Amino acid sequence: MPRLSEATLDSLPADVVRFGYDRRRTQAGVVHLGIGAFHRAHQAAIFDSLLEGDPRWAVRGASLRSPGVRDQMMPQDGLYALVVREGDAEQVRVIGAVRDVLVAPEDPAALVEVLAAPETRIVTLTVTEKGYRPDPGETGLAAPRTAAGFIAAGLARRRERGLAPFAALSCDNLPDNGAHLRAAVLAAAERDDPALRDWIADRVAFPKTMVDRIVPATDPADVDALARRIGLVDEAMVKAEPFLQWVIEDFPGERPDFESAGVQMTADVAPWEDAKLRLLNGAHSAIAYLGGLAGISFVDDFVADPAGRAYVEALWDEAQETLSPPPGLDPLAYRAALMRRFANAALQHRTRQIAMDGSQKLPQRLLAPIAERLKRGLPVEALALAVAGWIRWQSGRTDEGEAFTVDDPLAGETTKLLAPHGDPAAQVRAILTLEIFPPALRENSRFVDVVTRQLTRLAKSGARQAILQFARD
Repeated sequence: MPRLSEATLDSLPADVVRFGYDRRRTQAGVVHLGIGAFHRAHQAAIFDSLLEGDPRWAVRGASLRSPGVRDQMMPQDGLYALVVREGDAEQVRVIGAVRDVLVAPEDPAALVEVLAAPETRIVTLTVTEKGYRPDPGETGLAAPRTAAGFIAAGLARRRERGLAPFAALSCDNLPDNGAHLRAAVLAAAERDDPALRDWIADRVAFPKTMVDRIVPATDPADVDALARRIGLVDEAMVKAEPFLQWVIEDFPGERPDFESAGVQMTADVAPWEDAKLRLLNGAHSAIAYLGGLAGISFVDDFVADPAGRAYVEALWDEAQETLSPPPGLDPLAYRAALMRRFANAALQHRTRQIAMDGSQKLPQRLLAPIAERLKRGLPVEALALAVAGWIRWQSGRTDEGEAFTVDDPLAGETTKLLAPHGDPAAQVRAILTLEIFPPALRENSRFVDVVTRQLTRLAKSGARQAILQFARD
């Protein structure tokens, strides 16, 4: 079967949505670092819409690790299908916004040159929470390895050439993500050139953003099903839910008419960010660990169980009280919409996909609302059960004894901490020595007690019974 490409576009079925702009006339005003499935289903789709009216906002993608996405996309001329599913409904849309994909480890200088190109006005990135940590192997801007290092090197080249800086937009699920990115870039610049650090601090915008769309991992069955539907093989396809949200802190300089594509520009992203992290992402993490331990493979199966649904609502009750909703956000309506999204069986959103890198996600999704509630003397039973679920997940075995690999940057450390202890109380004391737990929680006896109680419940009865018991309580 032929592959999706410029040459095969005209053979697509009539019901497949295709872009209407001339790709040859577009300019790559955007460079994206970390071109995984989420970017292709979210930001790239928005830039694709913007290109219909303004040809300056095509995307040059870059992988900072491996050639996998490049090898999927470039034999297809950068084209791919975005498959939007809800219930029995499905829409297939071909995205043409991505011009090419670079692989940074193969040619770091090429990526720096792309960042320094005069037409580059915006750099976006989705490098996950762990992508903001320094890399000991990055010794200077002559040999960048991290996203922050490449951004600093690109800005250094622009400064040398008298070019205006680009704006750098983090699209990762970190509170105050713009500040995290700014700090990482300034640190990378400081190592080489304090004057460059000052120039970046004075001239470069690092707006905060909040992104939201559920994008499950694509599997071979998805590729096969799409090939049968459209008559072409698309190795780079992504699937997503209909919902899409992007909230960006307004910033100076040249930018597209984001609002025309449904993006919300705002003076304060934080309230939107907190609502998403603590309600959507917090519930997702709880579902991932407790559902995974119970052998529940998909998010929709978890909330289809009345006990699972009741537990999620209880967790939301706790998290909601820590929020300061912005104008235009009704928390109850938002929760109802989230539950509908979680129940979308067409997505097949795997709990194990969400469980990845949990140690990097726990602080903002669960620990932050727990700390706020404890300050107010409020109970944290539902949130603590999720934390206990994460601790038990580190054992690498489900409640039925099935072994799995814990995909987490701290997996080696958690194994060493937990292995010598069979008692839940000792396990909690050991795991709380990790730096992801702030001293205010580590030294809080109420927090230690409630997590220990929930971990004991999981150890004795398993996740299904813990959820059921919790729902009854």
